[in-house]
Amino acid sequence: MLVLGNFTKFVIVALKNIIMKILRSHKELEVYQLAFKASMIIFHLSKSFPKDEIFSLTSQIRRSSRSVSANIAEAFRKRRYEKAFISKLSDSEGESAETQVWLDYAYECGYMSESDQKNLFDEYEKIIGKIVVMLSHPEKWSI
Repeated sequence: MLVLGNFTKFVIVALKNIIMKILRSHKELEVYQLAFKASMIIFHLSKSFPKDEIFSLTSQIRRSSRSVSANIAEAFRKRRYEKAFISKLSDSEGESAETQVWLDYAYECGYMSESDQKNLFDEYEKIIGKIVVMLSHPEKWSI
Protein backbone atom coordinates (compact mmCIF):
# COMPACT_ATOMS: atom_id res chain seq x y z
CA MET A 1 0.00 0.00 0.00
CA LEU A 2 2.83 2.40 0.83
CA VAL A 3 4.46 1.67 -2.53
CA LEU A 4 1.23 2.55 -4.33
CA GLY A 5 1.01 5.77 -2.33
CA ASN A 6 4.55 6.74 -3.29
CA PHE A 7 3.91 5.82 -6.90
CA THR A 8 0.76 7.96 -6.92
CA LYS A 9 2.71 10.91 -5.49
CA PHE A 10 5.37 10.39 -8.15
CA VAL A 11 2.75 10.41 -10.91
CA ILE A 12 1.13 13.59 -9.56
CA VAL A 13 4.49 15.38 -9.39
CA ALA A 14 5.34 14.19 -12.91
CA LEU A 15 1.99 15.40 -14.26
CA LYS A 16 2.41 18.78 -12.57
CA ASN A 17 5.83 19.15 -14.17
CA ILE A 18 4.46 18.26 -17.59
CA ILE A 19 1.54 20.70 -17.25
CA MET A 20 3.75 23.52 -16.06
CA LYS A 21 6.33 22.93 -18.78
CA ILE A 22 3.60 23.01 -21.38
CA LEU A 23 1.67 25.98 -19.95
CA ARG A 24 3.77 29.09 -19.59
CA SER A 25 0.96 31.62 -19.62
CA HIS A 26 -2.70 31.89 -18.73
CA LYS A 27 -3.27 32.68 -22.40
CA GLU A 28 -2.50 29.05 -23.19
CA LEU A 29 -5.41 27.80 -21.06
CA GLU A 30 -8.37 26.79 -23.21
CA VAL A 31 -10.79 28.09 -20.58
CA TYR A 32 -9.10 31.51 -20.68
CA GLN A 33 -9.29 31.60 -24.48
CA LEU A 34 -12.99 30.70 -24.44
CA ALA A 35 -13.76 33.32 -21.78
CA PHE A 36 -11.80 36.04 -23.57
CA LYS A 37 -13.47 35.28 -26.90
CA ALA A 38 -16.94 35.25 -25.34
CA SER A 39 -16.33 38.60 -23.63
CA MET A 40 -15.23 40.13 -26.93
CA ILE A 41 -18.39 38.88 -28.64
CA ILE A 42 -20.42 40.44 -25.83
CA PHE A 43 -18.51 43.70 -26.20
CA HIS A 44 -19.30 43.91 -29.91
CA LEU A 45 -22.95 42.90 -29.46
CA SER A 46 -23.42 45.38 -26.62
CA LYS A 47 -22.35 48.29 -28.84
CA SER A 48 -25.86 48.20 -30.25
CA PHE A 49 -27.59 48.34 -26.84
CA PRO A 50 -29.57 51.55 -26.23
CA LYS A 51 -27.58 54.53 -24.95
CA ASP A 52 -29.74 54.71 -21.81
CA GLU A 53 -28.33 51.28 -20.82
CA ILE A 54 -24.69 52.43 -20.96
CA PHE A 55 -24.39 52.78 -17.17
CA SER A 56 -26.49 49.74 -16.34
CA LEU A 57 -26.92 46.63 -18.46
CA THR A 58 -24.17 47.47 -20.97
CA SER A 59 -21.66 48.23 -18.23
CA GLN A 60 -22.66 45.23 -16.11
CA ILE A 61 -22.49 42.64 -18.88
CA ARG A 62 -19.16 43.95 -20.13
CA ARG A 63 -17.69 44.08 -16.64
CA SER A 64 -18.80 40.59 -15.59
CA SER A 65 -17.79 38.97 -18.88
CA ARG A 66 -14.32 40.55 -18.76
CA SER A 67 -13.91 39.55 -15.15
CA VAL A 68 -14.17 35.86 -16.04
CA SER A 69 -10.95 35.78 -18.06
CA ALA A 70 -9.23 38.26 -15.72
CA ASN A 71 -9.89 36.04 -12.71
CA ILE A 72 -8.69 32.97 -14.60
CA ALA A 73 -5.45 34.81 -15.36
CA GLU A 74 -5.07 35.77 -11.69
CA ALA A 75 -5.77 32.21 -10.59
CA PHE A 76 -3.10 30.89 -12.94
CA ARG A 77 -0.53 33.30 -11.47
CA LYS A 78 -1.57 32.45 -7.89
CA ARG A 79 -1.55 28.70 -8.40
CA ARG A 80 1.33 28.19 -5.95
CA TYR A 81 -1.14 29.15 -3.20
CA GLU A 82 -3.99 26.65 -3.37
CA LYS A 83 -6.50 28.77 -1.41
CA ALA A 84 -5.83 31.85 -3.56
CA PHE A 85 -6.08 29.73 -6.71
CA ILE A 86 -9.42 28.31 -5.59
CA SER A 87 -10.69 31.74 -4.55
CA LYS A 88 -9.91 33.32 -7.94
CA LEU A 89 -11.44 30.40 -9.83
CA SER A 90 -14.54 30.62 -7.64
CA ASP A 91 -14.78 34.33 -8.47
CA SER A 92 -14.50 33.45 -12.16
CA GLU A 93 -17.25 30.86 -11.85
CA GLY A 94 -19.48 33.42 -10.14
CA GLU A 95 -18.78 36.07 -12.78
CA SER A 96 -19.66 33.52 -15.47
CA ALA A 97 -23.03 32.89 -13.85
CA GLU A 98 -23.58 36.64 -13.47
CA THR A 99 -22.84 37.10 -17.16
CA GLN A 100 -25.48 34.48 -17.95
CA VAL A 101 -28.03 36.51 -15.98
CA TRP A 102 -27.16 39.67 -17.93
CA LEU A 103 -27.46 37.69 -21.17
CA ASP A 104 -30.99 36.72 -20.11
CA TYR A 105 -31.81 40.38 -19.42
CA ALA A 106 -30.35 41.49 -22.74
CA TYR A 107 -32.53 38.99 -24.57
CA GLU A 108 -35.69 39.72 -22.57
CA CYS A 109 -35.23 43.48 -23.10
CA GLY A 110 -34.97 42.89 -26.85
CA TYR A 111 -31.33 43.95 -27.16
CA MET A 112 -30.03 40.56 -28.27
CA SER A 113 -31.33 37.85 -30.56
CA GLU A 114 -32.42 34.53 -29.11
CA SER A 115 -29.68 32.71 -31.03
CA ASP A 116 -26.94 35.07 -29.76
CA GLN A 117 -28.23 34.72 -26.20
CA LYS A 118 -28.43 30.93 -26.42
CA ASN A 119 -25.00 30.55 -28.03
CA LEU A 120 -23.32 32.78 -25.45
CA PHE A 121 -25.23 31.23 -22.55
CA ASP A 122 -24.10 27.78 -23.70
CA GLU A 123 -20.53 29.03 -24.10
CA TYR A 124 -20.55 30.21 -20.49
CA GLU A 125 -21.91 26.80 -19.44
CA LYS A 126 -18.85 25.26 -21.10
CA ILE A 127 -16.57 27.79 -19.37
CA ILE A 128 -18.18 27.06 -15.99
CA GLY A 129 -17.69 23.33 -16.57
CA LYS A 130 -13.99 23.80 -17.24
CA ILE A 131 -13.60 26.01 -14.16
CA VAL A 132 -15.36 23.41 -12.00
CA VAL A 133 -12.95 20.73 -13.24
CA MET A 134 -10.01 22.95 -12.28
CA LEU A 135 -11.59 23.62 -8.88
CA SER A 136 -12.09 19.89 -8.32
CA HIS A 137 -8.36 19.21 -8.69
CA PRO A 138 -6.39 22.29 -7.63
CA GLU A 139 -3.37 20.13 -6.79
CA LYS A 140 -2.88 19.43 -10.50
CA TRP A 141 -2.30 23.12 -11.15
CA SER A 142 -0.03 24.05 -8.26
CA ILE A 143 3.66 24.78 -8.73
